[in-house]
Amino acid sequence: MRNLTEDDFKNKKVDLHIHTTFSDGKGEYKEIVENAKAKGYKLIAITDHNTVEAHKNIQDDILITGVEFDCWFGYVFIHLLAYNIDINHPSLQPFYAKNRTETEGVLIRLLPKRNVKKLIKAIHEAGGIAVLAHPACCWALSLERLVKNLVKIGLDGIETYYPYPRFRKFAKFHSAKDVLKIAEKYPGLIRTGGTDFHGEIF
Repeated sequence: MRNLTEDDFKNKKVDLHIHTTFSDGKGEYKEIVENAKAKGYKLIAITDHNTVEAHKNIQDDILITGVEFDCWFGYVFIHLLAYNIDINHPSLQPFYAKNRTETEGVLIRLLPKRNVKKLIKAIHEAGGIAVLAHPACCWALSLERLVKNLVKIGLDGIETYYPYPRFRKFAKFHSAKDVLKIAEKYPGLIRTGGTDFHGEIF
């Protein structure tokens, strides 16, 4: 996956962070893909929480496979995005939600037992890349140290172009500028972007 530019995001040509009714989104997956094509998007990713059910039902030239895993990394609760994965790969099966509550229940999702190092390894085995989602919202005393430690265990990318919508604009612990500066210190990290869309009409 190539690095995104700020123009890709601002011009609404790429959105790699979209939720559907298969997790806590309000939009149906088919309508999201159809609307994205009608609006001229070049690339989108459905990244439901802990599930790939949408991808089992639809494939399209503009759609890449994705999922957003809830994890604890030490004392920090993080969301780890996986892109371009083989959704049926055996390595990923243990990390998927076992029931509907694990995809949409906020409190339940705060109790994951996913080992981040093993998860990143599984993502790689499934042919994908692991990306830290909305890093400015990570409750880390040092975001740079968090990223550094994740890079050590195989992190591939960081969500750099992100609008911090809804409650996240108030629950930020770092700035978007901080995220960009950290990303620049690790030139090997892929920079991605998305809106974390949860609405009904994309």
